[in-house]
Amino acid sequence: MSRIPKVVLLVESSRASGRSLLSGVANYSRQHGPWSFFWEPAGLESAWPVLASLEADGIILRDGRHLDEVVRLGIPAVVIGHKRQEVAGLVNVVTNSPQVGRLGAEHLLQCGFKHFAFVGVAQPLAASASWSQVRCEHFVQRVREARCDVDTYEVRPAAAGDWACERQALVQWLQKLPKPVGLMAGNDDCGVQVMEACKAAGLAVPDRVGVLGADNDEIVCGLSNPAMSSVAINFERAGFEAAAALDKLMAGDRQVPDKISVPATHVVTRCSTDIVAVADPALARAMRFIRDNARGAVGVNDVARSAGLSRRALERRFRNEIGSTILEQIRKARTEQICRMLVETPLPVGEIAESLGFDDVQHFSRYFRSAREISPLAYRKSFGKPPGLVRPQNGDSFSQSGVVRYAISNQ
Repeated sequence: MSRIPKVVLLVESSRASGRSLLSGVANYSRQHGPWSFFWEPAGLESAWPVLASLEADGIILRDGRHLDEVVRLGIPAVVIGHKRQEVAGLVNVVTNSPQVGRLGAEHLLQCGFKHFAFVGVAQPLAASASWSQVRCEHFVQRVREARCDVDTYEVRPAAAGDWACERQALVQWLQKLPKPVGLMAGNDDCGVQVMEACKAAGLAVPDRVGVLGADNDEIVCGLSNPAMSSVAINFERAGFEAAAALDKLMAGDRQVPDKISVPATHVVTRCSTDIVAVADPALARAMRFIRDNARGAVGVNDVARSAGLSRRALERRFRNEIGSTILEQIRKARTEQICRMLVETPLPVGEIAESLGFDDVQHFSRYFRSAREISPLAYRKSFGKPPGLVRPQNGDSFSQSGVVRYAISNQ
């Protein structure tokens, strides 16, 4: 009987991103293992005193203190980036922050906003460009490409100081912004802080401030009032690919990538951006009609009828106010719906095509490829959930996936 590898997991489970990463690892082990796990949710800080004694074959961990010591131990390791730049000598899992920022900007632009803002998370002065700064830079770049104005602001983490004073400063900044404004936060936690500051400032969400988070932690987004829209990031696939890379390293195969990119896939729209932020009532009706009917075969004449205008008159307003044609807006909305279904559902491509009113799969594939320059199957392979994903049940990330458990530390 072959020896079961022992893998140390130093990944938190308090947030959706950590749980999704663990699910991806468990799914890989179920298909290619089994592995034996030592899981320390509190991370490297708590596990460091006993790490060398565990006789681990591999480690998947968040970055933090003692990371350089882990490298010196010589154990095959994959590090999930958050606080630090990529670590030489390890496989690095890095969120595609440029993609997050641009997706956020695209979503708020399609809501019809003319004014934009980004609230990021401040980093220590000695730190290099953080994920928050990168998201901000690419958000700002996309907004400026659309020739719109944009303001930026940074908040300190709540634990770093007096949140009451920090919120008051944020309130004052929000009050000075031109309205209505489409605002993206660096992550969901920051988005909740913005929502609370909007309440303190007497600014209605989404009517005066449309708020978009990032990471799509459903619990955090659901606790905000109204529920917060967020950019979805495929942490499950990242966990699966991290486990695959570690498996190769443990087998002595060094042909692994230095970096695993965690893709942002789409925006999950909730009440905080449920608005068409244009002053023209007819244009607002048209844009809402497109958004609400993206699952069907919507035509330009259908949109014009919903707005109560002639096709020519509405086309002129779209070009002047939105900077695109009616057909371009229809294609954007339809393509986003296809992306969501490819990522979020296990439905075969043919069934997705049929449910969205396409005559055949070939037409569906050409339509999607013309918008995204990739086939639907290739898009699902790149951004969808790993194959054969097994969801944890009864609060157990591993045992339901057929993975042998080695040790779980007490918390």
